[in-house]
Amino acid sequence: MTSPAEYILTLSCPDRPGVVAAVSGLLAGHGCNIIESQQFGDRVAQRFFMRVQFAAGLGEDDLNAAFAALAPDFAMEFKLRDVARKPRVLIMVSKFDHCLNDLLYRVRSKALDVEIAAVVSNHPDLRPLTQSNGIDYHHLPVTPETKARQEAEVLALVEHYQVDLVVLARYMQVLSEDLCGKLAGRAINIHHSFLPSFKGAKPYHQAHNRGVKLIGATAHYVTADLDEGPIIEQEVARVNHSHSPEDLVAMGRDVECLALARAVKWHAEQRVLLDGHKTVVFPR
Repeated sequence: MTSPAEYILTLSCPDRPGVVAAVSGLLAGHGCNIIESQQFGDRVAQRFFMRVQFAAGLGEDDLNAAFAALAPDFAMEFKLRDVARKPRVLIMVSKFDHCLNDLLYRVRSKALDVEIAAVVSNHPDLRPLTQSNGIDYHHLPVTPETKARQEAEVLALVEHYQVDLVVLARYMQVLSEDLCGKLAGRAINIHHSFLPSFKGAKPYHQAHNRGVKLIGATAHYVTADLDEGPIIEQEVARVNHSHSPEDLVAMGRDVECLALARAVKWHAEQRVLLDGHKTVVFPR
């Protein structure tokens, strides 16, 4: 006997009575079994958010049609995904390899349930690491004069590989407003959390000179406002006077890897919903 397929439903709508009852009633009426359900009402924005994982004998098209019929009653925006289909990820990097290496390991060890479709870089340095994992590597150099053409090539790869999520794993280039718009809600970046205090080169050395006591990293959605997109996850580590600049750099690599991996995992599991300039995150 074939096991029922599992799906994840995420939705947002104006906050009003009856949303949970309508969703659960629809699922029950179609013989679905709820496995996990989480919801949140934003009292300030007066908006409601919900994530439901459920088993169903129906196909994805039939379920989409059923929710499409319900959605207008609640001005609801929804997304449905078959759990069996792994999200396809395109990773963009420059020369720093720690976040890329961490993501590759997590996928290889099945701690991260995504498929890395390809890696794009403006440098050739990380080709051996990428290809040793059996993943395509695309070296796309970029200059101010070639930026538009290079980004068009990136978009072509997103289409070619049918990419669901783009991850900037220490990609040291600023994406154009046009590319940010085309990847809205499906591109995640990682950076140190000193911004805007310590901009430019060697931020950890700048922080050391100022005697900081905490270092951290922020994973967020990419927007045209540099490093100001909706935050998904942050991680911190406590430091003190005995730590050298090199110690801070090493600890910074660790917190960057942790914050980025969690953000990618939660996005892939549809646990992150946009709430204006913020996010609602439903982690386990």
